[in-house]
Amino acid sequence: MKPAFKLVIAIAIPLLVGAVSGYMTATSVDGWFRIINKPAFNPPNGIFAPVWTTLYIFMGIACFLVWKSSAVSAVKRPALMLYGMQLVLNFLWSFIFFGAHELGWALAEILLLWAMILLTILWFRKISIVAAWLLVPYICWVSFATVLNFAIWKLN
Repeated sequence: MKPAFKLVIAIAIPLLVGAVSGYMTATSVDGWFRIINKPAFNPPNGIFAPVWTTLYIFMGIACFLVWKSSAVSAVKRPALMLYGMQLVLNFLWSFIFFGAHELGWALAEILLLWAMILLTILWFRKISIVAAWLLVPYICWVSFATVLNFAIWKLN
């Protein structure tokens, strides 16, 4: 498979995940989410889409760098499996938080997501320093989202 095609696939997958989970989010933002209690540091709703789009693109590029690398399968395969698992957890969080309105379960899930992102960064680092660094803004944003999820859970 040509590298350009791998890059397109690697970026398209997280963007698709983001689009589907973003739809779930969008359907709740004007309803349930608008009326629940939120902390003063809750960002404006318009911030989330551009931030997540950027993060999904960075994630895709990071995945591409690992996927195209010449690293041995014993290192590359676990790295890509961790990447896939954290992407599934990323996808599920929106359904738990915005779809099911289960703030406590969403908090538990996002903590697991955070741990999986960290493991992915550590494994990606074995293959590509650039790929690992591309995931740092993602874990920073998820750290903020975890604090926000906790605050919303406490307030409601």
